[in-house]
This record gives sequence, structure tokens and C-alpha cells, in this order.
Amino acid sequence: MKVLALTHGDDVGPGVFEDAIRAAGHELVERNVVRDGAADEPADAVIVLGGAMHPDQDDRHPWLRPELRFLEEKLRRGTPLLGVCLGSQLLARAAGARVFQAEEPEVGWVPVEVTEAAESDPVAASLPESFDAFQWHSYTHELPAGAVELARSRVCTQAWRLGSAWGVQFHPEVRAEQVESWLAQEPDDVPDPAGFLAGTRERIEDWNVLGRRLCAAFLAAV
Repeated sequence: MKVLALTHGDDVGPGVFEDAIRAAGHELVERNVVRDGAADEPADAVIVLGGAMHPDQDDRHPWLRPELRFLEEKLRRGTPLLGVCLGSQLLARAAGARVFQAEEPEVGWVPVEVTEAAESDPVAASLPESFDAFQWHSYTHELPAGAVELARSRVCTQAWRLGSAWGVQFHPEVRAEQVESWLAQEPDDVPDPAGFLAGTRERIEDWNVLGRRLCAAFLAAV
């Protein structure tokens, strides 16, 4: 199976999702949308990853509208999709939902609980009933029409499904070195950088196990 991963920068790659894709014997193709656009190359599944930009900044990012058209077409075709953070927001927008700034940002380890619908969902069933999820976002989105909410935090929707498309607001793919890179770029987002890094290093191994499991569940559902 060929899996296309769309990235929105140089330090927001597939992370531990790559481990799960390779372990299952699939082909991974990465495309940096900011640099190369979202060309409609053949793929059995598409993973839409994060980025430092926001999902409604069309005037600042000329690649954004073409990517939305690309996602709209994938949704129409029923191509299996998995959106992460910005990717979840873009998928929701492509499906007609409103994207907007959250009441408060979520940065760091945030409590998340799954909904009853997660129990019967082939992807969300891989998640614990409650867990602390690594987050780094200030935007969120409404649920698209017909979508099912699969998990949420105190602030916003954390996982959802619409047909063969799934979105998660947290970062199940992230490796420790990615977190360090983001912190170097956005130090003001974190009040205690040293404590933030120490806590992340303690948690990241178990978190990566969850990330690989979630991606494997998506690939199995495909």
C-alpha cells in the first residue's frame, strides 16, 4: 500500500507514524506542501500532518487553497485520510466545518477522554479511555456535518471521523527531537521550558507506543 504524508514545514514530519508504516510493509511518500504543493499523485491513503500556520490564513499561504481543494477531492472519492493537528483542522474545513481560534491554547500534556462512539471505531478503539495527550495548538474546528466525535478535552474536540476520514487534534506522531525543535522556535508558548522538556522526556516513550498503535489501526482500517 502507498501512503502519502503531507507536511507543512521541515520539522513536522510523520515521526513514529513512519515506524508503523514501514513495519507493516507499506510504502511511505512524503510531500512538503509549503514547498511542493499537494499534487494528486496516486495513493491508497493520505496522512495530513501539522504545521506552525493556521487553517484560515489563505492570504498568507498561497498553497492553502489548493491543498483544501485536494482534500475536498479525496473526501469526495472516499480516500482514507488521517489528519493531525493542523491536518485535522484542514480536513474539517475541507468537509465544510468552521475553523476558529480556541478559547485557550493547548500546549503540552493535556487530559483527553474518548467518547462512547470510540469503542466501535476501528481507529479510536486503539486509544485508552482517558490519557494525557501531547498538544501544541491554538486553533480548533467544529465537527463537519455527519461526523462523529471520538474524543475530546476540556477545550475542544480531540478526535473525530467522517466516513473514511479521521482527525486528531493532538500529536500522536511526535518524537522527542521534534518537540525540542518546536520549543526552540516558539519558546514563548511554554512558561517553563526546562520543566516542559523534562516532563516530555519522561513520557515520550510510552506516547510513541500509542502513536505507532494509532497509526497501525488506521492502516488496518484502510
